[in-house]
Amino acid sequence: MPAKMPPDSAIDMSLWQGRTDPEPGSDRWHQRVQPLTQGAQPGCALLGFACDAGVARNQGRVGAAGGPAALRRALAPLAWHRHGSVYDSGDVHCEGDAMEAAQQALADRLAPLLDAGHLPIVLGGGHEVAYASWCGLAQHLTERETSPQIGIINLDAHFDLRDPQHVRSSGTPFAQIADDCVRRGWPFRYACLGVSRAANTQALFQRAEQLNVLVREDREFRAYRIDAIQRDLERFIAYCDHVYLTIDLDVLPAAEAPGVSAPAARGVSLALLEPLIEVIRDSGKLRLADLAELNPEFDLDNRTARAAARLVHLLTLND
Repeated sequence: MPAKMPPDSAIDMSLWQGRTDPEPGSDRWHQRVQPLTQGAQPGCALLGFACDAGVARNQGRVGAAGGPAALRRALAPLAWHRHGSVYDSGDVHCEGDAMEAAQQALADRLAPLLDAGHLPIVLGGGHEVAYASWCGLAQHLTERETSPQIGIINLDAHFDLRDPQHVRSSGTPFAQIADDCVRRGWPFRYACLGVSRAANTQALFQRAEQLNVLVREDREFRAYRIDAIQRDLERFIAYCDHVYLTIDLDVLPAAEAPGVSAPAARGVSLALLEPLIEVIRDSGKLRLADLAELNPEFDLDNRTARAAARLVHLLTLND
């Protein structure tokens, strides 16, 4: 199925700017990213989610609606090492507090991208993007499988398992996904890596235990323990046919990612996360990824945007 285009088919490519070098083989992202067109060959499709209504509802620092543009600017000058294509698929915008409408719009844009064989990478936006990403993936897989085995891997300081019956926000997406799995009769397989015990209540840890979530706390991430965490992740992926990766940038230490809704006092360094991302990327099961909570209004020296761009770069290196 052809990938669904934005209503006016207009994709703003003006953010893709940077230096050019004369030597052969010196291309950078801004020279190779193309606007998505109907019938494009499968590749990596970037799609922005310019929304932080969920962060506002969760009483966080708003500003993540500017994340997609900041991330494109940070990606633009990076060196190009891919063989496959990368497309810019435009943005989904949230009007005011219309979070649910924006989530549905993103899901409706993601499903055709997946149908067309692309690897979508969503540039957030608040972490309410996770429920939208899930809905797009579920929409795609419903047409193909009766009970898909989907593994959700969240690199995050927070479980985001708050009760959605009170208010749906950036703090509820995985509880919403768990409820959706019950409605569909699908298994709920969720791994949350980098969790801060100081930032999650006892009730949330209990909820994670009830849902059989694979949990690894931020304090477990030390160089000598990465191999063990990596093996845990490999076992988790082995029981899945499809993997959805979501990265909340507040999993990183505040020094590496100051531009987020809730900067981490400890966090997990980029150097310790990269081996896990490589395992996910190389599994052959990654269907969709998103990055959430990039808030350029609070970023220092574009540190958070640069870290996010490096993560996108790493995720796309195997093609």
